[in-house]
Amino acid sequence: MGVDLGTTNLFLGIMAVVSVLQGLLLIAVGIGAFMIYRRTMQLVSDLEVRQIAPLREKVEGILVDVKAVTASVSQQTERVNHAISGTMDRVDETAHRVKGTVHDRINQVLGVARGLRAVVSSVTNNHPRREPAAPAASRL
Repeated sequence: MGVDLGTTNLFLGIMAVVSVLQGLLLIAVGIGAFMIYRRTMQLVSDLEVRQIAPLREKVEGILVDVKAVTASVSQQTERVNHAISGTMDRVDETAHRVKGTVHDRINQVLGVARGLRAVVSSVTNNHPRREPAAPAASRL
């Protein structure tokens, strides 16, 4: 019996051609993917140059302004706090002085009033003034 290798060789040839076509297809897909990647990166770069860079510059300018305003507000707040603290210290000192002065004046007025009362009492009553009784000693 004779072995016919013609059919086997035909199938092997077809498989070789298909393998070469698959390899070429994979190379074409790789080249296409690389081209799409390159175009996408170029589009992203153009978008960044046209849109994002001006926005970033504006945002950085706004941030600089915000920092300046914040520094100014902080400085003014510090000045106001210092002024309020100084004013409160002066108010406290003045209140203490007024309290002392009023207390002294009231004591003077009370002393004069007590003196006048004693004089009036001694003039209207001819009775000798009684001394207050000594407190009783505590018992143990």
